[in-house]
Amino acid sequence: MTNVGDSFSWPFSDPGWFPKMIVQGLIAIIPIVGTIALLGWLLMTVDNYRAGRRELAPAGFHLERGIALWAVLVVYVIVLFLPGGIANGIGTSSDSSGLTALGGLLYLAALVLLLFLSPAIFLNTYRGGFNGGFDVAGIWALATGNPSPTVLAAVLLLVANIISGLGVIVCCVGLLFTVPYGAAIMAGVITWFERELTGPAPAPTLPAS
Repeated sequence: MTNVGDSFSWPFSDPGWFPKMIVQGLIAIIPIVGTIALLGWLLMTVDNYRAGRRELAPAGFHLERGIALWAVLVVYVIVLFLPGGIANGIGTSSDSSGLTALGGLLYLAALVLLLFLSPAIFLNTYRGGFNGGFDVAGIWALATGNPSPTVLAAVLLLVANIISGLGVIVCCVGLLFTVPYGAAIMAGVITWFERELTGPAPAPTLPAS
């Protein structure tokens, strides 16, 4: 992957892109399990992209591969958004507009911070599984060591998430395509982010068989 724009075009370089995306999109409908499988599919697509292969991963229930990233993301969301939730809850129960406003500001700050850290969270988890995902110091160093690629990657991950949700426009049926396409874009962004920061890195830690 030579530039970050390839993230949007490489998925269509795979001759089997359509059935892979539709099947993975159908799996993604399943609550929780579908999301874990989609994240596993995303990481397996990163494997291909890092090797220079313009191929999407085979569709399937890639739960072993996706569980670490899913758990890491859930923990980060809970930890970062908890202060805002507490402040908002207390403000609502006590009818305190000041605390409610503080809760809103804390929510916004958490959203911006999570967005900024997201490329490093994805990449560190890809490389090291649970240990990499919860290496807060390592993630912070990766994100802040060269902020320009981090910011660009974060913005494009946000764009990918927006694209994922566009399928609701077509009576939600379009989600079968837009959700996996958004995940494929994210795989490209993470591949580019890694090469931009450090060049090719050691192979990721795979689940024990």
